[in-house]
Amino acid sequence: MLSTLTRKLLMCLTGLFLSFFLLIHFLGNLQLFLPQEQAHLQFNAYSHFLSGNVIIKIVSYVLYASIILHALDGLVITLKNKKSGGNYQKDSRGRASKWESRNMGILGTLILIFLIIHFQNFWYVYKFGSLPLDENGNKDLYILVVTVFKEWWYVIIYVLSMIALCYHLIHGIHSAVRTLGLYHPKFVKWVKTFGIAYSVIISIGFALMPIYVFFTAN
Repeated sequence: MLSTLTRKLLMCLTGLFLSFFLLIHFLGNLQLFLPQEQAHLQFNAYSHFLSGNVIIKIVSYVLYASIILHALDGLVITLKNKKSGGNYQKDSRGRASKWESRNMGILGTLILIFLIIHFQNFWYVYKFGSLPLDENGNKDLYILVVTVFKEWWYVIIYVLSMIALCYHLIHGIHSAVRTLGLYHPKFVKWVKTFGIAYSVIISIGFALMPIYVFFTAN
């Protein structure tokens, strides 16, 4: 059995890896904001490169494992805290805790549900579904993205999930830095500012993607 400290460390490391992956995923998906014809060509070329790259495949397995471990560790820690009567109302210095820190379990659950829907709509369909081919004879992922993002209900789910992600990241980055012992008093303000800025930029950026495609793609 893993100790509570080991579980927190594992959650911290998987969380930081997932946060870094979000940045890479975000930068790659910025191509969706290009003019439609250009976005169509470049996004398909980008996705085909990723699907055929051995290193990317290895990273993808690390990603899947990190998501599973992060979710399971979060569940175990949350259940243990509830069993022991922990309520997160105050932090270690006796101050009232933030809303997001008291609701990390709920936020994490919402994000996990979104990921299941997201993987089903994109990863599963791309891997096992029947998609039209692009001019190079490869599966046309851009058409799939446009088809999914043209569904208003999915856009709403996506945007709401990004709000949950934002709050989850704000607390998660702050907590991870403290768990790793990198939280020096001199840099408290900078760490908080970076964590909030990163969380807000990533979440708003992702949220704008389906909105942009919904209103601009044919």
